[in-house]
Parts: sequence; C-alpha cells; structure tokens
Amino acid sequence: MTRIDEIADGIFRISTYISDFNLQFNQFLVKDDEPLLFETGMKQLFPQVREAVSKVVDPASLRYIAFSHFEPDECGSLNEWLTTAPRGEAICSVVGAMVFVNDAAVRPARGLNHDEIVHTGKHSFRFKSTPHLPHGWDAGFLFEERTRTLLCSDLLGHVGDMPAMTDSDIVGRFRETTAGFQGGPMANYMPYSRNTEAQIKELAALKPRACATMHGSTFVGDGEKALLDMATVMKELLG
Repeated sequence: MTRIDEIADGIFRISTYISDFNLQFNQFLVKDDEPLLFETGMKQLFPQVREAVSKVVDPASLRYIAFSHFEPDECGSLNEWLTTAPRGEAICSVVGAMVFVNDAAVRPARGLNHDEIVHTGKHSFRFKSTPHLPHGWDAGFLFEERTRTLLCSDLLGHVGDMPAMTDSDIVGRFRETTAGFQGGPMANYMPYSRNTEAQIKELAALKPRACATMHGSTFVGDGEKALLDMATVMKELLG
C-alpha cells in the first residue's frame, strides 16, 4: 500500500512500506505553482508513486525533481520522472550534478550551491550542502522556510510501518534502528566525519518544526532538539 498524508501546508508525504526490509520509503510532494518532488523512490516503485502523485497534482506538471544524494531510493526513477514531466528539472548539489546527474540523466541538472534558494510559489526552499551527511560527497537537504519543514533524507530514519507524523521520541527510534544495524551488512551505512557534528548543528539552527525523514514518521515538534540529540547518538554509535 502507498499512502498519502499532508504533513505541512502543501507538503505531502507519499509512503510505501516494504515488509521485506521492515522499512517505509517516503517521497515528499510540494503542491504549488511549480510543483516539487523530493526523493523519487526506486525505479520499481515508480508506477505506485506516480499514481499517488496524480492524486495531488498532474505528474506532468512537476517542475522540480530533487533528492539528497545518489542512491536508488533517492533518485532511482529520476529519468522516469524527467520523461513524465517535460518541464521537470533535476535539482541537487553542484557535486551531484557533476558526478552523476549530468552524465546519467536524460536532461542536465541544476546544481545548487550552499544556502541557494529555490522558489516554487508560496514555498521557498533553502539548500544545505552536507557532504557525507547522510551518505555521499554529493549529499544535501532542502529546508522549506515558511512551514519550517526540513526534508532530511535518512536523518532520523527508523524501521517499521509507522504513522505519517509523530511528536514522540523519534531519536529513540533512530537509536534503536542504528544500533540494530551494527555488526551486520548495514553497520557502516552512515559515515561519521570530523564535519558531521558541525553540519548537524547548522541544520538544527534552522529550528525546523517538521523533520521529514525518508524512512519512518515525520517528526513534528522541536526539530532543533531532535537533531542535536541525534548528533549525540551518531557520535556515540558511529563516531
């Protein structure tokens, strides 16, 4: 089942639970003058996600297809979306455009610099470049300034078939999930570098009211505290 929930004004969470992984795969659709999709989902999920998008906006009207970093659940169906939406433009970090998108995608990407703003109409998205947070050199996040929603990719991610939103202890769920990965093939799924803590503090300083993670519930509440507490967990388990 793929479900749709509005997690902030004009921002919709599209979620598919895959029991084999005990994990939700979420995309975030912004309904606006220039619609934006953050995270494409894997290629195999494209028909389901496209159907969900069509219940909110015409998929062909998408103006921006965005993602954090190169990984199948982040951008696996990028070309399918670019083909579906004739005006659609991939947006990602400058590094992401250089090392992946401009070679692999059917159209060149718009590479964003740190703190560059993308306007979609009533929403404004600030791009935060965060190399190696959560994964590759090309990583980054979008922060919607009016609703104070951080589209935070794998940060605060957790396993399970979870409700769309929560105001409960999301950091505890993140801790349990991250600790559970240790010792297995996922043990090194998130790097920890000398820059990690400072990068998380910069994100926390945005004081998000909603942290929209790609895996699990969107956290609604004191996002600054949640991110800083997450940094402590990451240092303890991954540092």
